[in-house]
Amino acid sequence: MAARPTFEDLKKQVADGRIDTVLCCLVDMQGRLMGKRFVARHFVDSAWEETHCCNYLLATDLEMATPDGYASTSWESGYGDYVMKPDLDTLRLVPWLDGTAMVLCDVLDHHTHAPVPHSPRTILKRQIERLETMGLTAMMATELEFFLFAKSYDEIRKSGFRDLEPISGYNEDYHILQTTREEHVMRPIRNHLLAAGIPIENSKGEAEAGQEELNIKYASTLDCADHHAISKHAIKEIAWQQGHAATFLPKWSHDRVGSSSHIHQSLWKEGTSAFHDPNGEYGMSDLMRHYTAGLIKYAPDTTFFLAPYVNSYKRFQKGTFAPTGIVWSVDNRTAGYRLCGEGTKAIRIECRIGGSDINPYLAIASQLAAGLAGIEEKLELDAPLSGDAYAAAEAAQIPSTLRDSMVALKKSEMLRAAFSDDVVDHYHRCAEWEQEEFDRVVTDYEIARGFEKA
Repeated sequence: MAARPTFEDLKKQVADGRIDTVLCCLVDMQGRLMGKRFVARHFVDSAWEETHCCNYLLATDLEMATPDGYASTSWESGYGDYVMKPDLDTLRLVPWLDGTAMVLCDVLDHHTHAPVPHSPRTILKRQIERLETMGLTAMMATELEFFLFAKSYDEIRKSGFRDLEPISGYNEDYHILQTTREEHVMRPIRNHLLAAGIPIENSKGEAEAGQEELNIKYASTLDCADHHAISKHAIKEIAWQQGHAATFLPKWSHDRVGSSSHIHQSLWKEGTSAFHDPNGEYGMSDLMRHYTAGLIKYAPDTTFFLAPYVNSYKRFQKGTFAPTGIVWSVDNRTAGYRLCGEGTKAIRIECRIGGSDINPYLAIASQLAAGLAGIEEKLELDAPLSGDAYAAAEAAQIPSTLRDSMVALKKSEMLRAAFSDDVVDHYHRCAEWEQEEFDRVVTDYEIARGFEKA
């Protein structure tokens, strides 16, 4: 993995002409990179201190609409500015774009320069601060699943998103022959991201035609979220460069397997796993048991941050490796939470609920909030489920629609304590808008089903 440049390194590369463009990016509510392309000389001269953006960027949707109902910004308040404050610790080269570097920005209030509380990076940082007060750090890893398609984004969009053709013709789970045919896309993804300072471990075919998985080495919490957001962005750009489209839509076809984003999580203290106890059952410490019990108890509260759109809930189907039950189990891929690394120092809990469409900052922050609540409340962990979690009639169920998770989010005292009322209300409005937009649209399914027969 290439070392990331310091600001002084960047100045030298700008001076000798190797870098001419710097991307200044914030992470929006959807987990996307938004920002500006700076002439590199201007960035190193002055813009490295701060730049500005419209505050609607943290109160919009996938279509960049300006919904009403947000307390933080509106037409009435005039849509003012936020400060984008570059975090120079995130500075990196962007090898798949000529002469380009990137920096991620924290979002600050234009007048007070205080962190904007509903900014995804701020929300995650607040949970990291809670950990630090307990003498703990978290190590996280996320998996990125996505589909590659034979045609480009432009071709697919002009066709009305019809007749979608994956890049391969059959299930390619762990399939070396088929994934060799996709190396013109996947090899530059791995190598460019590695050169950008992201610790890529491997890629593999997933359990459907055209489905891929990219695995990134575990890292500290904020780095993990940064790695995920940058990698997702890069995958789309590199696929586009090769004439293909990549999608992180969790369920693009009702008869195809969906795409997930599993979150592996563990807590550490003074360089040692706080989750591991060689004398504990399965090697779990009491702290890990409390943390996991918090994940289970508050799973409904956090589901919106793991499944933020109407489409997200189409994944939750029996026999698809996407969970439906709020249970934990030992090395069992049918459960919502899977114990990995049983009895070893690598012991961790994997959340399998999240889809490929997660905002990693919000998803990870919600997991930490639930786990920390479990520790603070000293929750007892029930025995793990054995066997097929889909067949466990007694298991509590993951909210099955956006509408259901929206209600759980609004009522969550745990998240209101961890994130604040304003932040929860902000993201409840985000969920509400997604549902309102879906509810007003007549779908192709409705027309085909009822046009003649109704």
